[in-house]
Amino acid sequence: MTLPEQEILAARILIVDDQDANVKLLQRLLGDAGYTSVAATMDPTCVCALHQSHDYDLILLDLQMPGMDGFQVMAALQAQAADSYLPVIVLTAQPAHKLRALQAGAKDFVSKPFDLVEVKTRIRNMLEVRLLYRRLEAYNLLLEQTVETRTLELRDSEARYRSLAELASDWYWEQDETGRFTTVSGPVMAMLGIPDGVAPDAAAPPPTGCWNETERAAIRATIAARQPFLDFPFSRVNADGSQQQYRVSGEPRFTRACRFIGYRGIGVETTPRPTPTATAAA
Repeated sequence: MTLPEQEILAARILIVDDQDANVKLLQRLLGDAGYTSVAATMDPTCVCALHQSHDYDLILLDLQMPGMDGFQVMAALQAQAADSYLPVIVLTAQPAHKLRALQAGAKDFVSKPFDLVEVKTRIRNMLEVRLLYRRLEAYNLLLEQTVETRTLELRDSEARYRSLAELASDWYWEQDETGRFTTVSGPVMAMLGIPDGVAPDAAAPPPTGCWNETERAAIRATIAARQPFLDFPFSRVNADGSQQQYRVSGEPRFTRACRFIGYRGIGVETTPRPTPTATAAA
């Protein structure tokens, strides 16, 4: 990803060095390169407070300073950091300090005396990485918020669907991807001929009665194809010879990643009720 030039040049930079000549040299270098938000301090004890207030994209930090050296400044910055990324380039004339500085959390170093081309290159490279890191942080935060919002919406939608389904039908059910019942409302188990006392998520024993095998084959094929079905006729002959008729509707359920997680649906019994016979008057 390429960052706009304007975004890089507007990055917030802090120079920390106890030598006034070094501060002025770096300020002039950065100003000539087009950077528009450059601050400086010669007091290392102020760095944490300044960073907390301004959230710098880059800190150019001298290692050898009186009162509080660059290693102590980095330790203090690490302690207050909201994230694990320490946006520091250290300035040092001691080659032995380079490895220690990187181990302490610095992301790069610039050797003294300054090679101006090297300084500008390292600063620009560091800023590109830092600003891309910030974009990634913002994107991840937005993604988390979007997922959280969508999850709440789906839960609310699921609750509304279930409430309406229960009002508009004799029963409501949900099954997982293996076909086990995970939620039932109404006489689903009785409709299936499953004895009372069997847990809805347990493996269902063979139902009593005799189902219409043509209808069963058709609905099984529909489910295997992960297709919805509406008012599907279903019937069976009970052990006592009586017949029951139903109409069932269902839809497959998928995650946002399109993984099948089961079915949910409703059903109503449509078995004709016997008409009461009038009693002859005495």
